[in-house]
Amino acid sequence: MKKLFVVFAVLLSACTFQTKHRGYVFPEDLESKVASIKTTAQLQDEIGDPQTRTIYGDEVWVYYSADENMHGPFPVTYENKTVLLAWVKGGKVIKTQILHDADLKDVKLAEGETQIPAAIELNALEELFNNIGRFSPAGLGQ
Repeated sequence: MKKLFVVFAVLLSACTFQTKHRGYVFPEDLESKVASIKTTAQLQDEIGDPQTRTIYGDEVWVYYSADENMHGPFPVTYENKTVLLAWVKGGKVIKTQILHDADLKDVKLAEGETQIPAAIELNALEELFNNIGRFSPAGLGQ
């Protein structure tokens, strides 16, 4: 009976539900706040620094928010995804766009690994013998 209770307790603990917020916590009235923002200083005061900025083409500041749901042994799911894009030129915000769950595409990650062209594949023994003599003893200052 005690073994059955322990097994039941372990299985029950694996079925817990937990939600973690990832990214920015946007205000409830995000659309109205963003509509009144005209400068990057105002944007940083209202929302904060962007998570990323584009490096090619137009400068776009990207803010992302999502709820990560964990259901015991099942895969992690994300919901309430929101992305705020702000096109910036100089110190001014030119255009903003807010994307929600329905606007975002689901991206499926490919299984396996990406092959690297001209990569050298070594087994464990080759790795071991390949590293002999590469490292100097500690304290020799090389």
